[in-house]
Amino acid sequence: MTQQTGAGDGRRTQTGAYKDKSKPADIRSSNINAAKAVADAIRTSLGPRGMDKMIQTGNGEVTITNDGATILKQISVTHPAAKMLVELSKAQDIEAGDGTTSVVVVAGSLLEAAEKLLQRGIHPTIISDAFQHAASKAVEILAEMSRPIELSDKESLVKSASTALNSKVVSQQSSLLAPIAVEAVLKVIDPLKDKNVDLKDIRVIKKLGGTVEDTELVEGLVFTQKSANVNGPRRVEKAKIGVIQFCISPPKTDMDHNVIVSDYAAMDRVLKEERAYILNIVKQVKKAGCNVLLVQKSILRDAVSDLAIHFLDKIKVMVVKDVEREDIEFVTKTLGCRPIASLDHFLPEHLATAELVEEVQTGNSKFVKVTGIQNSGGTVTVLVRGSNKLVLEEADRSLHDALCVVRCLVKQRALIAGGGAPETELALKLAQYAQTITGVDAYCFRAFANALEVIPSTLAENAGLNPIATVTELRNRHAHGDITAGINVRKGAITNILEENVVQPLLVSTSAITLASETVRSILKIDDIVNTMQ
Repeated sequence: MTQQTGAGDGRRTQTGAYKDKSKPADIRSSNINAAKAVADAIRTSLGPRGMDKMIQTGNGEVTITNDGATILKQISVTHPAAKMLVELSKAQDIEAGDGTTSVVVVAGSLLEAAEKLLQRGIHPTIISDAFQHAASKAVEILAEMSRPIELSDKESLVKSASTALNSKVVSQQSSLLAPIAVEAVLKVIDPLKDKNVDLKDIRVIKKLGGTVEDTELVEGLVFTQKSANVNGPRRVEKAKIGVIQFCISPPKTDMDHNVIVSDYAAMDRVLKEERAYILNIVKQVKKAGCNVLLVQKSILRDAVSDLAIHFLDKIKVMVVKDVEREDIEFVTKTLGCRPIASLDHFLPEHLATAELVEEVQTGNSKFVKVTGIQNSGGTVTVLVRGSNKLVLEEADRSLHDALCVVRCLVKQRALIAGGGAPETELALKLAQYAQTITGVDAYCFRAFANALEVIPSTLAENAGLNPIATVTELRNRHAHGDITAGINVRKGAITNILEENVVQPLLVSTSAITLASETVRSILKIDDIVNTMQ
C-alpha cells in the first residue's frame, strides 16, 4: 500500500513516515504509571507490620497472604508493563525465594526516579545505562557490608530464617518453623561440598487439623492417606517395604467390554481364576518377606482389589495404595530402593528396610509415617499442620520462604543486616560516589540512591511511624558511620538491628537490586506498544 502525502498533511514527511515526537513519551509514561500502580498495590504488605491481602479467585476460593510473589501471581493484570513486574517478583522468588515484595517496591521507586529524570529531558538510554552502573556499584557495596558465615553456625541460619518469617501470618510460630527449615536443609546437603539445595528433596506435606505448633520434621516418609487394610496391621516394626507399580486386581482389557455369563459354572470359573491370579501375587509377596506394600496409583483399574486386601490382611501385610505417580521418585529416593514394575522382579533384594511403619491418628484423619529408614537417600519430610485451610496454606508458603532463605545462605555464605539498614547505607554511599563523577550520570546516580530509600520509608510507614522523621534519623545515623542502624519495628525506634537478630542473606538483597534495575531498564527502553494481528 503506498501512502499519499498531501500538502495539508504536515505530520508525514516525503517518505511517508510519521514524525510524531510525543508518542514515545506517552508510551513511556503509560508504562511507568502501570508498573508503579502494581508496586503501590503491594507496598503495604512490606515488612513485619505489613498488611495481608485477601485474594478471591473466580471460582470463589480465598487466599490470605502477604507474600509478594503469591499476591502478584493471583492478580489479573492486563497492561504489558505491569506484567513485567509480576514476572520480576516471580524471578526473585526463583532466584532467592524471599524479598519478593521488596523487589517490586524498589522497581516502582526506580521507575518514579526515572520519570523525573525523563521530565528533565535526559535521554532514556542514558538513564538506563547509569542505572545499570549504579546497580553493579550497589552490589559491590553490599558485598563489602556483609559478613561471611559458616553453615555450622546454626544460630545465624535460624536468625535469618526467623527474619523471613517475621512478616508472615505465622510470625508467632517463627521460633518453631525457623529451626525446622534450617534442620531440613542441613539434612539434605553436604555442607562442605554443596553450593545449592534441591528443594525437591524436602517434601512439605500439608495436613488439616491441629495448629501450626504441631508442625514437625520427619526423617522419613509421610503418606497423607491411611492404610488400605480392613483389619490388617496398623503398626509394623522392622518393616520390609516394597514399592510396586503393578496392580493386585484382576486384569482388564484395554477397551470397554461386557462378558455375559450364562450359567453358574462359568461364573464360578471366572471367580476361581480371579482368586488364583490374586493368590499367586500374594504368595510371591509373602515369599519375598515383604510386610509393607506401597502401591502406585493406577488409572485403568483398582490398584488393589477388595479380595487382594482380604488376603494381604491374612498374611499381615500393611498396604498404602494410590501413591501418586510424581511422588514415586521421592519415595524411592528416600527408601533407597527401586520401584518394582512386575511380579517377576518382586524379590527380597529389591525391598527397602525401615525400623517402623505406623498409622497415626490426628484429629479426624489418619496418615502413615515411615521412620528409621536404613539407607535413606538424603531427603526429609516436613508435616505442616493448621487449624484451617487459609492458615495451613500460608504456613506452607512461609515455610517455603524460610527454606529458600537457608538455600540462599548455602549458595552465598554471607549475611547482612535487615530492617532498611542496607538500603540506607547504599543510598548514602551511592550519593557520595555520585559526587565523584561528572555530567548527567551524576544526576542519575543520585536519583538511583534516593529511590532506594523507599524500603526504609515503607517499613516505617507500615509500622505506624513517621516515615520522613524516621528516614532522616536513619540517614543521620548512617552518615555517622553506624552501618547496622535500622528500623526496629517492635520498639518503633532506630536501633542497632543486629542486636535484634534481624539479618538476611546477602543474595536476597543483591538479587533484588539487580533484578529490579534490569526490569526498570527494560521498561525505559520501550518506546512503542504494537498489537499483533491474531
